[in-house]
Amino acid sequence: MSTDTGAPPETSGTAPVLEAWEVFRREKDGDPMRHGGSVMAPDAELAVHYARELYGRRQESVRLWVIRRDDILDLDDPDLLQPPLDRSFKKPGGYVMRDKLAAAREQSGQAKPKARSK
Repeated sequence: MSTDTGAPPETSGTAPVLEAWEVFRREKDGDPMRHGGSVMAPDAELAVHYARELYGRRQESVRLWVIRRDDILDLDDPDLLQPPLDRSFKKPGGYVMRDKLAAAREQSGQAKPKARSK
C-alpha cells in the first residue's frame, strides 16, 4: 500500500501538474463497484471533490472510490491470467446431451421419439 498523501508532484513552475484519477462507483447498496470514469486533478482532495460533483451530485451513487491511475497495478502476464491446466470439464458446454443422444440414435438406427401430447 502506498504511503503517499496525495500531494501534487513537484513541478518546476508554479502551476500544479494534473494527474488522472479513476473513479469507481456503486449505484445502490448491494451492487458491485463499477468504473464510472476518470477526473483530472492536482491532488487527492480535489480529485475527491471532482468525483463527488460528477458522480454523486444527483444522488446517483451511494459509494465512490477515487484512485490515482499510477497506483493501479496492471496484470497482463498470461501465466498469471491463464490457468495452466485444461479445466474445460467444468464448463457446462461439455455436457450437451442433445448431440450425444442424436449420435447414439443414429448409430443404433432408432428414430427420434415423438413428443408426448397432453
